[in-house]
Amino acid sequence: MKTIIINASPRNNFNTALLLKEAAKGAEEVGEVKYIDLYDLSFSGCVSCLSCKNKAAKVQCRCYHKDDITDIINEIYTSDHLIIGSPIYFSQVTAGFRAVMERAVFPALSYNDYKSTFGGKVDVDIFLTMNVGKEGYEKMYKDKFAGEFGSFGLLNGKVNIYPFCDTLQVEDYSKYNMAGFSEEHKRKVHEEEFPKCLEMAYGIGKGIK
Repeated sequence: MKTIIINASPRNNFNTALLLKEAAKGAEEVGEVKYIDLYDLSFSGCVSCLSCKNKAAKVQCRCYHKDDITDIINEIYTSDHLIIGSPIYFSQVTAGFRAVMERAVFPALSYNDYKSTFGGKVDVDIFLTMNVGKEGYEKMYKDKFAGEFGSFGLLNGKVNIYPFCDTLQVEDYSKYNMAGFSEEHKRKVHEEEFPKCLEMAYGIGKGIK
C-alpha cells in the first residue's frame, strides 16, 4: 500500500496539518507513505499546455508541465491512496488544493470520449477543515463539494470527503480582530471534538473508514 498525503494548507502545524499527520501515522502501519507540505513548494495549476493530450506523448496520463509538484502529481498515479487536506477559505479550498486537483485529474480525462485514460486505481480521501459547524456544512457545502471533487473519480477509485467543522482558528484570539467568533465556544469544541477528529484521521490513514 502506497499513500500520498498532501497538506494543501499554508499552515504546516495547525488543524489540517495535524489531522493529516495523524493519517500519516495510520498509513505508515500498512505501507509506504509520502507526506508533502504543499506551500513549501513553488508550483502552479494546470497551464493548459495540452501535452497530456498530444498524440506524440509516450504516456497519456502524465503531467508534463515542469515545476515542484510535477513529480508528485505523477507519483500519485503509482499510488494506491491519496489523502489531501485543505482549510475552507471564502467557501472554497485553497488555491494549492485546486492546483493539485487540476494537475492530477486533467491528464486522466480523455478528450476523445471523456472517459478516463488512467489504467490504475487511486482512492482519494479529502479532509476539509472549516469554521462553520456541522449544520452549516450540511446546508452550504456538502452537495457543492461532492460535485466539485467528484472529478477525482477519474482516478478510478473511491472519493470520500471528511468535514472537520467548527475548528479553532488561532491560538490566541486576543491578538486578532476576530470579535465575530466566540473564543470560549471555539476552545470548547476544540477540546471536546478535535481529539476525536485526530482519532478518525488516524483510522482513515490506516484504511479504517
